[in-house]
Amino acid sequence: MLWFGKKITVFKKKDKDTWQKIRAVLKDEGFSGVRASHYSAESLCACGCGSKLDPRDFGKGGRIDRDIYYVDVRAEDADRARSVIASHGITAVVDDDPVGKLGRLI
Repeated sequence: MLWFGKKITVFKKKDKDTWQKIRAVLKDEGFSGVRASHYSAESLCACGCGSKLDPRDFGKGGRIDRDIYYVDVRAEDADRARSVIASHGITAVVDDDPVGKLGRLI
């Protein structure tokens, strides 16, 4: 089954550019059952009327990308996916602590 099988994470990091490259490579190589998504690294959010406005987003560089990006593949495709990604010169990292120690304390 494509949707309900065991998945292995081959990439997990705060790196949108590499995430997009890995997604494109796996799509071009015909992998099926790939789950590529992202989630917010913020563990606490401000509350109240202005909670959607984060002062860190108003610097000269614009909004800060705080998301953690990941790519999961079917367990039987994990080794092949890693070798295909590496053959395209991409280093796929699985960061066990993408938020960092300080991120868990805030």
